[in-house]
Amino acid sequence: MVSHVRMHSKWPGNRERHSTIDVMKRILLVGLCAVFSAGTCVAQALRVYAIDVEGGKATLYVSPSGQSMLVDAGYAGNKNRDAERIVAAAKAAGVKQIDYLVITHYHTDHVGGVPQLVAKMPVRNFVDHGLNFESKPGGVYDDYVAVRAKGKHIEVKAGDRIPIEGLDVQVVTASGVAIKKPLPGAGQPNPLCAAYKPIEVDKGENAHSIGLMITLGKFRVVDLGDLHWNQEFDLACPNNLLGTVDVYMTTHHAKKTSGAAALVQALRPKAAIMNNGATLGASEQAWQTIHESPGTTDIWQLHLAEGNDKEHNAPGAFLANRGAKDKGYWIKLSTTGDGTFTIQNSRNGMKQVYR
Repeated sequence: MVSHVRMHSKWPGNRERHSTIDVMKRILLVGLCAVFSAGTCVAQALRVYAIDVEGGKATLYVSPSGQSMLVDAGYAGNKNRDAERIVAAAKAAGVKQIDYLVITHYHTDHVGGVPQLVAKMPVRNFVDHGLNFESKPGGVYDDYVAVRAKGKHIEVKAGDRIPIEGLDVQVVTASGVAIKKPLPGAGQPNPLCAAYKPIEVDKGENAHSIGLMITLGKFRVVDLGDLHWNQEFDLACPNNLLGTVDVYMTTHHAKKTSGAAALVQALRPKAAIMNNGATLGASEQAWQTIHESPGTTDIWQLHLAEGNDKEHNAPGAFLANRGAKDKGYWIKLSTTGDGTFTIQNSRNGMKQVYR
């Protein structure tokens, strides 16, 4: 539930366990929060910035430890627009470097901005799924590989963890392969699978996206990149391997080729954050799937959708950017993992507290 009365409209290497060191670090963080003042403990929150890269993807996660993880880096070009927006969010979060840059897949709206970002701030670890399943000479992939060579490269598979201090970041899918065992508390039969129907097979990079489950205490957010509809099935059916979440980062910008109800509605999110553009994503089908999730999930949009599905926009207060010429406002999430989290729209300051 949320802490306000809603007015609903009708708009539609370490795969099995943490290391002892990681566990001790988490215990130390909790201990510090208990010893010091509440003002000090504010810094021990997870902060997430969904950054507007005009229909691409760039999401900054700042751990209670202060370490950072950026999932994708938007487009190349555009006078360094996306790199500058990422740096601005990092500055607002007090982040001076990216500790882990996770590239979910090698499409230009996810990996294109990496060289420009690295020119503006340090990136320590480059995380990806390795092989390019749309191998072509030249282009943004080669540009990324050249920059990646300047840092540490970490290739991940389903079941791996990304070792950012203070968070549990589980890789649930990579290179088209999903985890085989359910996450703790998950694994129940999924009745939504009975209505599932596959769509045309995608053999390219979308189907091979890295997907993440990010956990802090009682809080869980799922971020699946552009994972394709048919690969979502592997996470949801016949048993739900992920369980439930608090927040769903919409998959593939909420296009029709992702966001199968068998997965999204089984997740039962309290809120969804949509990385759509003015004319990209935010399809009616994806809208309706989220809207019909148990509890009538709140949808926060990075953009007012101005395409064919514009009647499905969220109420204005939930829209970070309105119109094609926007200022790149972000949507910010914060939580200490105690069962409460807050989402705020940087355009208007509107926030909701979810319990």
